[in-house]
Amino acid sequence: MNSKFFSLVLLIGLSPSLPAQSEAPNSPAVTPHAQSPAPQKVPSGVILVKGAWSSSSDSATPLPEGGSVAHGIYTNQYFGLSYPLSSDWYEKYKGPPPSDSGYYVLAQLRPTETGKGPIKGSILVAAQDLFFALVPAANAKELIKYTKDNLKPDYKVEEEPTEVKIADRSFVSFEYVAPAADLHWYVLATEIRCHMVQFIFTSSDTQLLKNLVQDMNKMKLPMEADPVSGTGGGDSPVCIKDYATPENVVNRVDPVLAERRFNPIPVRIIIDKSGNVKNIHFLSAFPEQSKTIQDALLQWKFKPYLQNGQPVEVETGIMFGHSPQAPAKTTVTN
Repeated sequence: MNSKFFSLVLLIGLSPSLPAQSEAPNSPAVTPHAQSPAPQKVPSGVILVKGAWSSSSDSATPLPEGGSVAHGIYTNQYFGLSYPLSSDWYEKYKGPPPSDSGYYVLAQLRPTETGKGPIKGSILVAAQDLFFALVPAANAKELIKYTKDNLKPDYKVEEEPTEVKIADRSFVSFEYVAPAADLHWYVLATEIRCHMVQFIFTSSDTQLLKNLVQDMNKMKLPMEADPVSGTGGGDSPVCIKDYATPENVVNRVDPVLAERRFNPIPVRIIIDKSGNVKNIHFLSAFPEQSKTIQDALLQWKFKPYLQNGQPVEVETGIMFGHSPQAPAKTTVTN
């Protein structure tokens, strides 16, 4: 196997965690080779300690990280996604937990190691929560454009972002290459519940990549899937960024975090038709932070959100702790 190709294959095997953990503590990790915002300096005298993790206020509500591969199908109930895999592809390792900027590695897939041939490629299924992304993008289409505009110099654009139909749903397609190794990336992205859900195919064999894209037509996706307007509704809550504002909150109890830490605490909540907090999803938080914030949020009361004159469930995001981005109206600092 060509040594350059081999080294880049190893890079792809590691790349899902690189943007979120290596390039910067909270970088958006849109695709493996997009330039990330500048790292932020840790305050003087602070020691970083592992321990922040994802959690939820109940075990029944589906979560983005709750998808799995079984019987040759990747299924994610939160995104309403079902993705049949070819018989020679499988999931060897589970991805890391979501980052505090809302990046998820949903599935890392590779060909079965049969025969003596080299590894021909990889499939990464990932999601970026648009409520907490660190780049200026309002939807999946804008996020892919940001990726293209900030591609690292070693990579060249092969196809500009283009809207395509996959499984009767709209996606943005984007292709780029590492010329030195003749290694190609095909990226297909759409928006579901205010997350950019993307499929990243990597190989030196462009015919293989085309076949993998064609196989995506076997997927099942929710009706809302769209690069611009995938904002929930139907069987899912309507997702609204920064909904937890004074004009929408009837009763609010602010959590008091006794131990001061410097980690961001991104939280997604689902508000029921009566305005009560139905589910609390911590993307990244220490256990004591989760308990304190959950106890407070369960006392919050919102005005019912009306759509076509009828109350509907709403999903929104709130950043507690020290936000990694510019302070927003819903940021709470303790």
